[in-house]
Amino acid sequence: MDHGEALRLMAAEKYLLGELPPELREQFEEHYFGCPDCAMDLRAGSAFVAHSKVLLAPAKQTVPAKVVPESHPGRVFGWLRPALWAPAMAALLIVIGYQNLVTYPKLRGAAAIVNGPQLLASVSLLSADTRGINRQVLTVKKNEPFLLYLDVPADPRFSSYQAELRGPSGSVQWSLAISPESAKDTLPIRVPPTKDGVGIYTLVLSGVGNPGQQNSQVGRYPFELKIQD
Repeated sequence: MDHGEALRLMAAEKYLLGELPPELREQFEEHYFGCPDCAMDLRAGSAFVAHSKVLLAPAKQTVPAKVVPESHPGRVFGWLRPALWAPAMAALLIVIGYQNLVTYPKLRGAAAIVNGPQLLASVSLLSADTRGINRQVLTVKKNEPFLLYLDVPADPRFSSYQAELRGPSGSVQWSLAISPESAKDTLPIRVPPTKDGVGIYTLVLSGVGNPGQQNSQVGRYPFELKIQD
């Protein structure tokens, strides 16, 4: 899950409310650990929920119930007492303020970025040295995606292909299935902001054979990632 998808799904809000399906919940958890914006949204949302629980907690009974006669009209309209509606109104104002000052501006800004034109840093792996001797160097801005250009060598043995991006530690950042139709052209792969920071990354391309056959590695394309503050 990238940042644009998290904003579109309102993942932070649904995560706090427990409304994300298990699969999306795991994807969002992996995403927000490396996304300062989503982490900030979660902290703000958690604080808001905790504060709301305090405001909406039942008020302590300070007057013995027997003091009020059972036939007293106040029992019918007791929910209108300031001790009960004031916290609810305060919580409502917090919700409105949070949406107007934080949620809506961020969504509008994110939508403008996603829907508008954007210049992305890119690196071509079309003629990359798979041994990594003359690897490409890519400089990107912090928390911004980038593009990888790749040619898939056609091989009739494979029914499809799979690309994996591995970070400096060797961990798999993501994997992408590539159909034979897509493999006919140069592929522009949009890479979301990485979790491992600067270092040597490797795009590993594998061919997928018939069911029961193991994937065969077609190529390894290392490049160095640098981040500009």
